[in-house]
Amino acid sequence: MSSLLAVLDAIESEPAAVELRARSYELLGDLTGRTVVDAGCGSGRAVVELANRAAHAVGVDLDPEMIAVARKRWPAGEFHVGDVTELPLETGSVTYYRADKVLHVLDDPTRAVAEARRVLAPGGRAVLLGQDWDLIAIDSDDPATTRRLVHEKADTLPSPRVARRYRNLLLDAGFTDPIVEVHTAVFTDDTALGVLKRITDEETWLSEQTERARSNRILVAVPMFLVAAQA
Repeated sequence: MSSLLAVLDAIESEPAAVELRARSYELLGDLTGRTVVDAGCGSGRAVVELANRAAHAVGVDLDPEMIAVARKRWPAGEFHVGDVTELPLETGSVTYYRADKVLHVLDDPTRAVAEARRVLAPGGRAVLLGQDWDLIAIDSDDPATTRRLVHEKADTLPSPRVARRYRNLLLDAGFTDPIVEVHTAVFTDDTALGVLKRITDEETWLSEQTERARSNRILVAVPMFLVAAQA
């Protein structure tokens, strides 16, 4: 858990990641006094950032260890252990719903989007944010192996290409007026190695990437889909 948290913390601290989260908050709307659920909140960073914007933010995550970390790091935050397909919230009880890098780990993302629709009050908004695991671009001297490793990693995930489906998932669940944006997260420092080690443990390929990092020649680009829609 500690090594995973270190990688996630490094990624989420990147300026581009901070800006992208801020953009996701903008797409929700006026946060003052509004209840926002961050579904799959992980260690709770977004919940605190939303609370700092005067929202009543609630974090829900299925992993008790992550919730324990969130509660330790942010003792003033509200966090609950729960499934994003069965949120511990009343129907129509929240104004905004947010899920960041969550739906790709679900066998059936439609259930999570339907649950978002259930908990949102009429006129509320949902924002989905995440990467398409088949579209990750990596500079490498061995493009064939790189393509293989990216696709092999994607195939280990329940829904690796769900991000490109966000718009249609929201429409199918009854949401309206979707806004679609694609932002690219670019890594050109040691943080990139943490990203790549989540993709593969193939030593020969990683050794090239490690040398690229040492010589300031590493580049990883991850397209991030950001979609907002009205309930």
